Amino acid sequence: MVTEQYQQIKERIVRACERSGRRPEDVTLIAVSKTKPVSMLKEAYEAGARDFGENKVQEILEKYPELPDDIRWHMIGHLQTNKVRQVVGKVCLIHSVDTVKLAREIDKESAKKEIVTPVLLEVNVAEEESKFGFHLDEIPNVIDEISSLSHILVSGLMTIAPFVEDAEENRQFFKKLNQLFIDMKSKKADNVNMSVLSMGMTGDFEVAIEEGATMVRVGTGIFGAR
Repeated sequence: MVTEQYQQIKERIVRACERSGRRPEDVTLIAVSKTKPVSMLKEAYEAGARDFGENKVQEILEKYPELPDDIRWHMIGHLQTNKVRQVVGKVCLIHSVDTVKLAREIDKESAKKEIVTPVLLEVNVAEEESKFGFHLDEIPNVIDEISSLSHILVSGLMTIAPFVEDAEENRQFFKKLNQLFIDMKSKKADNVNMSVLSMGMTGDFEVAIEEGATMVRVGTGIFGAR
């Protein structure tokens, strides 16, 4: 099941890229494997998946030693500052930096390990009460504030769009984030490299790709409902 569904998602990515005049190799598919057993991750790995996203630090720590070394782990869930130490050095990208305090903590722990940790700033584009993240208009100041941190690299932006029946409803939010992404890319700052736009999940990833996403996070579409 996982193999077929992974291939189907890959094909849908190709078609979404064709519609928007983009190259499929410019879009990374992250298999969101939260709550899924290692056996299912192994099946996805055999199908070609190398990027896996987890919401909880504990799950990364449990699965990390059980799976091949060439897997790129992504921390996509809300990250508490007291868990930063456990995850720095194990993940290739933290998608969910939603406070300056968290950015400083990641910088501090990365400095101890003498590494630079790539991060994305989480933006609550739809300004939903239930979601974490900066508002769109806060991002320029946040980047100014954290660009002095030499052990993190701000690699781009991330959003979790509202849960909707019709993916088209989220196009407006993806469009706004892409515009901000383009604006921030044009402003050169230390320790900032705007190369990643992480947006779109199982229900709306095709629309997100059409609006510029470079990473899509698909769980249910690959592994089935939780």
